[in-house]
Order: sequence, then C-alpha cells, then structure tokens
Amino acid sequence: MKKQYFGTDGIRGEVGTGVITPEFVLKLGWAVGRVLSSKGTKSVLIGKDTRISGYMLESALESGLSAAGVDIGLLGPMPTPAIAYLSRTFRADAGIVISASHNPFQDNGIKFFSRQGTKLDDEIELAIEAEIDKPMTFVESSKLGKAKRIDDAAGRYIEFCKSRYPSDMSLSGLRIVVDCANGATYHIAPNVLRELGAEVIELGTSPNGVNINKGVGATSLAALQEKVISEQADVGFALDGDGDRLMMVDHKGNIIDGDQLVYIIARDALRTGAMHGGVVGTVMSNLGMEIGIKRLGVPFARSAVGDRHVLELLQKNNWFIGGESSGHIINLHQTTTGDGIISGLQVLKAMQTAEMSLYELSLGMDKYPQTLINVRYQEGQDALNNEQVKQAVADVEATLGETGRVLMRKSGTEPLIRVMVEGEDESLVQQSAQQIADTVEKALN
Repeated sequence: MKKQYFGTDGIRGEVGTGVITPEFVLKLGWAVGRVLSSKGTKSVLIGKDTRISGYMLESALESGLSAAGVDIGLLGPMPTPAIAYLSRTFRADAGIVISASHNPFQDNGIKFFSRQGTKLDDEIELAIEAEIDKPMTFVESSKLGKAKRIDDAAGRYIEFCKSRYPSDMSLSGLRIVVDCANGATYHIAPNVLRELGAEVIELGTSPNGVNINKGVGATSLAALQEKVISEQADVGFALDGDGDRLMMVDHKGNIIDGDQLVYIIARDALRTGAMHGGVVGTVMSNLGMEIGIKRLGVPFARSAVGDRHVLELLQKNNWFIGGESSGHIINLHQTTTGDGIISGLQVLKAMQTAEMSLYELSLGMDKYPQTLINVRYQEGQDALNNEQVKQAVADVEATLGETGRVLMRKSGTEPLIRVMVEGEDESLVQQSAQQIADTVEKALN
C-alpha cells in the first residue's frame, strides 16, 4: 500500500499548512498511541529540535498520546539520535522526534523510533495512517496518559557519546571548531568534546527558534571553513539541525563530506581489525568512494537514498558501516542509527591512531567531480517521464560514456527533482547537469 502521510523520514512539511498543524498532529499523536498501545505500549519519549514551532507541536502530540492512554516523557531539545538511544535506555516503547532536520525553521516534522532505537517498520506506519482516518475516541479519564519532564536527558546522552570513544584515549591537544547549526546539539556536542579533553570553539550554539540551519551547520559550511582557518584549528565539525548529519572541515579549510568520512571510518576499522563485512553507500555516493572502498578489498553496495535504506541494507548483509554523501553516517557497532557526534568521534579516533591529520586521511579517496542541481516542482507534475527529459539524459550518458553517470530522482522530503551528474571532467559534468536541469525546468513550465 502507498503511504499518504509518511515520507522517507517520517512526516514533514511547512508549519501551518498541510499536515504540520496542531489539529493534524493531535490526531497523529492519538493514532500513534492507538497503534502502539495495541502492541502493549505504555510509554513514549518526545524530543525536539530548536524550532519555535516545536512547542506547539509537542503540546499537540502530548495531548493525542494522552487521549490514547499512553504516558509521555518530555526530553526537550535533543538530537534525533539521542531520542533513539534514550528510548532504549529508558525502556520506552517508542521515541518521537519533532524536527525537520536540515530544513529551514518554517518547516517541521515528526519521526519515530521503535523501542530498539530503529525507525518504525512500514507495517506500523501504514497502521498509523489507517487510524488517522478514523473518528477520534478517548480512553476513560482514569486511564489517560500522564506526562513528565526528564531533566537529566542531556547528561545521560553526553555520557553515552563519551563512552563510544576509547577510554584509554583523549582529545587533549586538539583544537576543534564545532558548528551545531543553532539546532538540537547546541548543549551536547561542545560538552562531549570538552569533556574528552579537546579545546572547543563554538559556532551555531545560540538558537532562538528561527535561526536553525541559517548560514551555519552541515548544509552551510562557509562559516565553519572561515572559523577553522581564522582559529588555526585542527578540524571542524558541522552538524545539522537535529544532529544526525556530520560534515567536517580539515585544517586547510577543505570540506570533507559524508562519502569521505565513511571511507575514513571504514579504512580505520580495517586497519585495526574491527572491519566486519562491507560498506553501504547510496545511489548518490561518489564513484570515487566505491572505487576507494573496493581498493581496500572491502565489498561495497548501494542502497536507495535515505539513511533508512542504508540501514536496511546493512542489516540485510550483516555489515555495520554505511552512509550518504550528505553526512548521514551509520556505525552499527557503535549505535543503532545515524549519529553526527558519534561519527565525528570515530573520525577523530582514526586521526589519532593513524597519527595523521584529517587532510592526510582524506587523500586516500579520489572524489570524482559531481554536480547536483535541484529543480522545484508542483504537486501532480511528472517531469521524470517527459520524453524531452529522457532524451536529454540519454544524450548526456552517451557523452560521458563509462567514466560518468547520471541520476535523477524526486526528493523524499521536499518537492524537488534532484539532477546529479558525475564524471572525470568537471566542466563537462557541470555543463551536462545544467543541460538536464534546464530541460526539466522547460518540461515543468
């Protein structure tokens, strides 16, 4: 069955329109409570990022869950991977995150974790959608769910992150700029790094409800590059609004993306004898990553875009390292979901054990030039099946030959068609991507 509300990563949209309204979220909370309580659920944790709309949506979710007879633990602003971890450690039956990740503050969304700290199965999401369409009912007053705040959530998660770093190692002597995107990690990431011994320079740690991801974070790296250079730092961290993405900057100001970081983590695991199986990328992962991983003698496989699909393929193959170029990195030997802070600690460990800078570590993988152009579309439009667009793609593929590739897909979180072209010749790649994007624009208009 096709889902009506759930996308590749929960439910997301612009606040006040569509489904991101108090009315819908109230009904969603009730529907979630109904489905989960039918499976024996008694308690759910709710965390959020720093968007101003989070207060409104949190209250609506809380009311809906309570009406279905489910108890609620309120975590306040917390990274998405923290909710996955805390759901496990509190033995909660599920975790709910109010966040739109890397999107601007005008957007928000709801995503869910199981009691194992993993994304909900499709079967459960479809059951929730079926409940949403039913009239809302209420449990009797004596069975309404209760809500309480969990005041030590941040401290618990900080200790968990620190426990993922070798106990016989320290970050002493490292000067690190950490950019929290004015998002959910603002009170977490700097403390993790400081308590492990690093000298920390903060960026994007003053959220005001409307500045999340604005000019900072994993999707806006210029500020971090400038800060790393001006502070003569060893390395820079950039997290996104909900803390599940990581991008890094080396001491020269070069951006080290998710593909490179996965390669560095995998190579370190191989060098230390901790590698198990292969590595999962996505259809968007750079061709250089695939070639680099295979040169290490490690198997490589591609999934559909989305950390959920990366996780599914890892579990199917019984592997533990995978990720996306956008910075979603999964280390199943460390935690159950993508976690920007923990992934960053794995990279720092690789730097220290190899006694190499991030710049030196990144030289092991040769990135192919890659251009990504986003084209916005309206609901009901389908440029991907337009004959002129298909011909433009065929022409580019013929020009690139075996040394390049074209990928076109619809975003799972925004109304965008993503046009990606990759190849050896950078100018040809850029020209080809623009040629296809222009054809898509013409087809849509």
